[in-house]
Amino acid sequence: MQTRWCKTEAGRNEIQQRTRRLPAGLRSILLLVDGQRSDDELQAMMSGLHAPDDALSQLAADGLIERRSGAASMLAAVAATKPNDGASAVAMTPAERYNLLYSRITDDIRAHIGLKGYFLQLKVERCASADDLEALLPDIATAMTKARDHTFATRWLEDVRASVA
Repeated sequence: MQTRWCKTEAGRNEIQQRTRRLPAGLRSILLLVDGQRSDDELQAMMSGLHAPDDALSQLAADGLIERRSGAASMLAAVAATKPNDGASAVAMTPAERYNLLYSRITDDIRAHIGLKGYFLQLKVERCASADDLEALLPDIATAMTKARDHTFATRWLEDVRASVA
């Protein structure tokens, strides 16, 4: 199973609070670490962002990022905690809801909007709760409309809302 760089809780807190006052290049790389981009993709982005060659190592040493298996395995773990027999559906915890939305949104911004979604991804990183992420869904759907089309964006929005209902 391939591992990717993911933000730690400390990394997500740093995005929101800026307590460490990271240099701009390191902060930009921290923002781009999403558990989906390969090392090669991140390395290619580093030169354009004027980040040091060892940015990933520095962020890892500071405890802001870590290696994990892909977001799909995290979503599978969340799904595995739910009963499948339909007898008594258990609501997702706020943390599970946040993780599900965060993974889905970041994956879809990357897949359907690409680098044009950079500022949208910054907004995602500032979200502290699933409710904050849900409040961004209309903005993301608008960006999806521009990147793809209205029908796609409408279906995407309905699907995401249904996945956390």
